[in-house]
Amino acid sequence: MSGPSMIGGTFDPLREQLARAARDFGGDAVSGVLTGMVDDVDRALREELEIFPVCHHSPASALAMVRRLREKQPKVIYLELCEDLQPLLTELRNCRLPVAVQAFATDLDGFPKEWAPLSVVAPVTEASAEYQAIAYALETPGVELVLVDRSTDHVFQWAREEERQREHGEEAGLHGDAVGVEIGDLRPRFAELEEHLLHHGKVRHWSEWWDQYVEQPLSGAGYATYRQVMVLIGSLFRRLSRDPARLAVDEDRERHMWTRMREHLAATGADPADCLYVCGAFHAASRVEQFGVRSAAPFEISPRTGTTWLYGLIPSSHSAIEAQFGLASGSVSIAAATWAKAVRRDRLTPFRLTGQKGAGRGPATRKPATPKPAPPQAGESIADELTGFLSVPPALDALDEDELLGWCVDIVRLARRNGYLASTADAIAVFETSILLAGLRGRARPTPYDFQDAAVTCIEKDAVPGRRDVRRLCEILLGGDRVGEVGYDALPPLARNVHDRLAPLGLDLDKRTIQRALLDLRADPALGPCSDLLWMLRYLLPPDAVRPIMGERRLGERAIQESWDLAFGKHQRALIELGYEGVTVEQVLEQRLRRQVWDPKATAAVALAAVEDAVLYLGSRRFADELGARAVELLAGERSVDDAPEVLRRIRRLLAYYRAGEPALPAWCEEFATAGYAHYCTLLPTAFDDDDTGVRQVGAMLGFLFSMESLALALGCDRAQLELAVRQSHPEAPAKVALLWAARTQLGLMTVADLRQRCDDLLGNPLVVPAFPQYIMGFVQAMEPVPALSGFVVEVISKAFGRLPDAVLLPWLPRLITTLKDEAGELMPALVREAGRTFPATLAAVDSFTPPWTSRSTGDRTAGAVAAGGPGAGSAGAAGTGGAGADAPGAGARRAAAGPVPELLFAHRATCDAVAALLGCAGDWQPPGSPASEATDPSGAPGPSGGAGPSGGADPSVTAAATLLTTHPEPALALATLLT
Repeated sequence: MSGPSMIGGTFDPLREQLARAARDFGGDAVSGVLTGMVDDVDRALREELEIFPVCHHSPASALAMVRRLREKQPKVIYLELCEDLQPLLTELRNCRLPVAVQAFATDLDGFPKEWAPLSVVAPVTEASAEYQAIAYALETPGVELVLVDRSTDHVFQWAREEERQREHGEEAGLHGDAVGVEIGDLRPRFAELEEHLLHHGKVRHWSEWWDQYVEQPLSGAGYATYRQVMVLIGSLFRRLSRDPARLAVDEDRERHMWTRMREHLAATGADPADCLYVCGAFHAASRVEQFGVRSAAPFEISPRTGTTWLYGLIPSSHSAIEAQFGLASGSVSIAAATWAKAVRRDRLTPFRLTGQKGAGRGPATRKPATPKPAPPQAGESIADELTGFLSVPPALDALDEDELLGWCVDIVRLARRNGYLASTADAIAVFETSILLAGLRGRARPTPYDFQDAAVTCIEKDAVPGRRDVRRLCEILLGGDRVGEVGYDALPPLARNVHDRLAPLGLDLDKRTIQRALLDLRADPALGPCSDLLWMLRYLLPPDAVRPIMGERRLGERAIQESWDLAFGKHQRALIELGYEGVTVEQVLEQRLRRQVWDPKATAAVALAAVEDAVLYLGSRRFADELGARAVELLAGERSVDDAPEVLRRIRRLLAYYRAGEPALPAWCEEFATAGYAHYCTLLPTAFDDDDTGVRQVGAMLGFLFSMESLALALGCDRAQLELAVRQSHPEAPAKVALLWAARTQLGLMTVADLRQRCDDLLGNPLVVPAFPQYIMGFVQAMEPVPALSGFVVEVISKAFGRLPDAVLLPWLPRLITTLKDEAGELMPALVREAGRTFPATLAAVDSFTPPWTSRSTGDRTAGAVAAGGPGAGSAGAAGTGGAGADAPGAGARRAAAGPVPELLFAHRATCDAVAALLGCAGDWQPPGSPASEATDPSGAPGPSGGAGPSGGADPSVTAAATLLTTHPEPALALATLLT
């Protein structure tokens, strides 16, 4: 490596000056850094091959590039960009900038499989030095453009895994999780230096510092000054870098680039004086031993891996570039505005590719108004421009009042459109505040950053009425988030095929706005292929790209009218990346479904879903049968039943589809039924006993077994296997116990009467009542395998609500509701329908409604009471024997009249008199136990009073009340107990 002694003394005065300053303030360490920076500048400028240092998306670099290309007119341009991206550069003619050149790989060979997919993007904007060099080389006859940076394969070969994961895992707008490649990453690589520069520069972020202290001074500087300053900055950041691993990768890149350039010079015989090497300023200050065309130091470039890389162009945007490379929001838009203003000010004609969208005419031959002299070639003396630049403050631009006034008026108008209460006074305030902020920051002309801060302070204040804040409105005013577009000719074959097949819709698919497509498939059957394609794209693209508004596609169903919201222009990148996977949409869809099914983590439910998608979107019976056979294999090999509900739902739907539209079931369906029957019978006892297996999964297993039973038995399965599995199941969880009872009832091992009696016993046991919601959960899940139990489930829930006291029911109700919601949401509609059939539909019918289970259970209790001589036996006996028997009605009435109930009524007669008056009853009170009080009516029912009715007998209303009290004495007895 060349040292200061080997270089001329052009920069010796500056070196000595910096060394003295360093000794005074920082010692030998600082002296070594400062003098080393000067050595790097001297070395880069004396290189025989002219080095053009740039910064990524820098207007100053682009302006200097335009001037230098028109002055030097090089024959060969070496560009720091991945060498395998070169064939894509000619496709930039068919795009609207900004776009990104992309390399994409999904099938990896030589990289860990979990890295897939790999993606590398290199954004290109018009206000960048690299685009000006590309446009010059492609539009000028006889000029060769050579990309010399590492290939995209080497990007991941040389990257550390943790760095790749950090870069690959962050979202960056249109670029997604792609790794960004930029020319000229000029930013301090440790936080202390950046914080120091921002603090003393009185700016908020790095982009503003760079604009104030580098962009503005260099935009009008001479080429020699530009080169020396850029190399000096690159050397500073390089020498202060604290990441040895990243620096090692950068040095390997520099060795790669110098090796490729020497190889090209040797192969073509080009004169280095006619060449230009465009690279980042960081690499221009390289100190590797391969530096220079005269270096003989070898460097072995490792071979690429077997990974197949696919290449294309994707749309980019200013915000995507900012997000991916850590720039401040709006900085790229401000750079574009600065570039446009400088081009007009200096009357430059930038280079543009002929026919490019959004660009004017191709490059003109007009030269700049004041051409700068070319820098000296190798062997010539080099003027020291650094000393003057560093010692003299840069000339400040004068205040451009017209420009600033235009900004202030436009931002107020834009703010009012977005809901701000802005006025002319706010425009004046923004104008004055912008000038004030610029003065505080040491500049005479307010920059867009000063204008942004002033607008936020004067207009936004403390509230944002709409979706956009004032800072975002300033970005829109200064150019907005410009979004690129890839032209039709630059699209991959799949994307062009999509455009061609959707042409009958009559829409401009390049628009970024949402467009509505209306398809009347009955009136215009020719739109059927468009509908099929849209449904496939709906499956493959992001949800916002293709969204159905009306119409749906299910097995066996086709809509006659459809309505779609299409946003292909906004999601152009996703459509382009589909082209990396295949030639047609059908091919990509088939590959994805096959990849899903043969994935090591695939399950039978995943395979059934793939079968359904293949039938819906591809209509291929062969491919569906292939996926179905794979589903049988996966089901037979599963040792878990977690996906049983999904398996049951999908196989039922597929069987219904094939039975309705096919003469016979596919062979794989029959195999799935038999394999599933044997598989779930084997796992059923374990699933019942396993605490980790939920009741929903067990219910789905039973649903599969019972619903597939007839088909499985017809194909040779044995029903005894299922009965044996049920008999071997001994669950302890309440929900699974209820589910097992339902299964035994379905198999005939238990009657419904036995099941009802068990539930009544549970409700009557205070120790079991707190767990009764879990039993109900089991019965609800049993509606899946045993739909006939839906009425019984309604009966069980109704009995619980009717019999449980409030002290038990109220704490239990929220738990029951949440349990039903979380674990049986899909079964609730069937339960509600059954309840609707059971209960009356009108309010008037509620009073006379008697639930079917109440009459049945009442009859059972009456029969038991007759046998035991309990309450109600008298009525039953009277009905059966005509008043004769061991316990005659009169005796029962006398026992009731002699009890505490008549005494209670006689002691509190006012209440009874009021109720009697409301009911229209008349009679005299008789003390309890008197002969009159023991009188009975002709039917044998005792009467509480001896009063006679109009006919001379007992009053009918009194007789009815006495009969009611005699038949149901429990409420009155309970009330008497509470009151006495």
